[in-house]
Amino acid sequence: MRNRWWLGPSLAVAVVVIAACGTNSPTPPATSGPAAAGQALAGTGSVAIKMMHTRKGTVLATAKGRTLYWFAIDTPTRSRCTGSCATYWPPVMGTAVAAAGTSLPHGFGTIKRANGQTQATYGGHPLYTYMGDTAAGQVSGNRLRLSGGLWWAVTPSGTKLRAKHRHSSSSSGGSGGGGW
Repeated sequence: MRNRWWLGPSLAVAVVVIAACGTNSPTPPATSGPAAAGQALAGTGSVAIKMMHTRKGTVLATAKGRTLYWFAIDTPTRSRCTGSCATYWPPVMGTAVAAAGTSLPHGFGTIKRANGQTQATYGGHPLYTYMGDTAAGQVSGNRLRLSGGLWWAVTPSGTKLRAKHRHSSSSSGGSGGGGW
């Protein structure tokens, strides 16, 4: 009986510790699959953007090499990709900045999504990645007609990425590459 005096204070301390671990803001649910891949790119801080040479031309990409896309039916102030669309085409969240050593002709900006989050833009286009790109340098989302519109890989000039001609007279990497 003498050793049970600590039970009451120990329970009180445990309750205080458990209560202190809670927060007033909800914790986002853990996810897996396509949404989780996009969430790794999503954030609220700065997102470094670089140029990357692919087999289809030069595109903009995240620091990890994920190709960036724009949605043809978006406007410079509004994303039309919400709900399940945003699962397959994760928005680039936060403020975009040029990666070290990258010089781009157009400016970065942001829009507010319907949920109040900040999405990065380039040349007036809200930016996305594509869950179908499973490795750096892939551009499998280019020219896809999904979610009610066409998707285009973002080029440094801010225009549509058009695939290089297969029967090019030159295979050297000149400054006019990209086919846009």
